[in-house]
Amino acid sequence: MTNIFYTKGGIVLKKPVILIGPICSGKTTVGEIISNKLDIPQCSIDDVRFDYYKEIGFSKEQQERIRKKDGFQGVYTYWKPFEVHAVKRVLEDYHNYIHDFGAGHSVYEDESLLQKAQVVLEKYENIFLLLPSSDINQSVNTLAERLSKFTDDQSVFKLNEHFIKHKSNRILSKHVIYTNGKSAEEVAQQIIDNIN
Repeated sequence: MTNIFYTKGGIVLKKPVILIGPICSGKTTVGEIISNKLDIPQCSIDDVRFDYYKEIGFSKEQQERIRKKDGFQGVYTYWKPFEVHAVKRVLEDYHNYIHDFGAGHSVYEDESLLQKAQVVLEKYENIFLLLPSSDINQSVNTLAERLSKFTDDQSVFKLNEHFIKHKSNRILSKHVIYTNGKSAEEVAQQIIDNIN
């Protein structure tokens, strides 16, 4: 069944809005602005993901064993099957929402998981990838500068560079928005104009 959203701006949305992209690309901030402008609730998948992970066997104890043995990279790999499941489930449960995905929820190194994500997302038209620039190196540098305000963990910088360069985001997105030189408000309005 098609979801139709009647917003306070008079805009009709036939599909939810899904924001994807690397860490610090502005997904949550832009999602909040769109949510407020259109009077549509927002769901950040990072706020609800572990409940969905547990549906298919996620274990915090196993996560900690992996963390001690293999570090964050091991945990990241452990999360991947749970992430694609969470994407499917969050869209089922929060279908009348503006969604912002965690950076890893739109990047799949395993081809079978990427194909699962494609099947889940193929019917959604309003999937927007947020990146600073069409120039990959510029995007890496811009997001590294933003990320440095929150962490100095080099493994996080390396992972975010991987998110920027990996093919998944471009395969799963239906639109790409380049954000350098734009305020979050301007990016949000560009997305609203695009879906209207």
